[in-house]
Amino acid sequence: MPAPADHCLLVQLSDTHILAPGRLLDKRVDKRVDTAAALRMAVQRVNSLQPAPLGVLLTGDLVDAGSPASYQHLRQLLEPLTVPVWLMPGNHDERASLRAAFPEHTYLQHVPPGGFIQYTIDLPGLRLVALDTVVPGAAHGALCEHRLTWLEDTLAADPDTPTLLAMHHPPFLTHIGHMDAMGLLQGVEAFTGIVARHRQVERIVCGHIHRSIQCQVAHAVAITVPSTAHQIALDIGDSPGGYTLEPPGMGLHVWRNGAGLVTHVLHIGDFDGPFPFT
Repeated sequence: MPAPADHCLLVQLSDTHILAPGRLLDKRVDKRVDTAAALRMAVQRVNSLQPAPLGVLLTGDLVDAGSPASYQHLRQLLEPLTVPVWLMPGNHDERASLRAAFPEHTYLQHVPPGGFIQYTIDLPGLRLVALDTVVPGAAHGALCEHRLTWLEDTLAADPDTPTLLAMHHPPFLTHIGHMDAMGLLQGVEAFTGIVARHRQVERIVCGHIHRSIQCQVAHAVAITVPSTAHQIALDIGDSPGGYTLEPPGMGLHVWRNGAGLVTHVLHIGDFDGPFPFT
């Protein structure tokens, strides 16, 4: 995938749901989701990108049950990546086990009151701000006063650099009823107000939904990206929910100074082409 050398790329992977080695995700389709094999394929796709991305952001649900063995497996699967990796927790994650498995990831090791994993990464022409939405032991997300204050202060500290704000639970309704029931249930209005006050926030990138969805939040574009493994069925309204074996995917955020931020969603897999038009 060639691009001009002055373009910067940031890859977003999400909802990898890794288990201990040898285990398959066993839900409604019996033992058909090999999340480790899916992540291996995603890593190969990332390593093939040209130009190489500046890094890879994983927006939560890194593992399926928060076990130390799962995080060690995740670590092994990510080792072939040739660029920096930044990790965020989702509702399936356990913060202490995540920190223990990646001790050299210094941005994880600061433990504020509440144990949140929140940090900033300065990239050429872009600032990455990671916001923790996890409620331990629950599927839904929340933004409490501590997290909202951190976000306000963090954005105020650099009002001029274009900013990509990352969080696991999306701050908008998807109209997939069972997913909205476990969405961001606290702090959405206050969050939207903070974003509205900080015009440098260009993109809000999320996981959790296992689909590509776009919505406007204040002035910013908010998106979710597909899972690297299985996808949530698109059932608008109320339904018991389910998942599908639609193609896995990832987000690719592309920018250059003065030209704004553009987000692509790429399918992961082996596909014929590209074929020249002439």
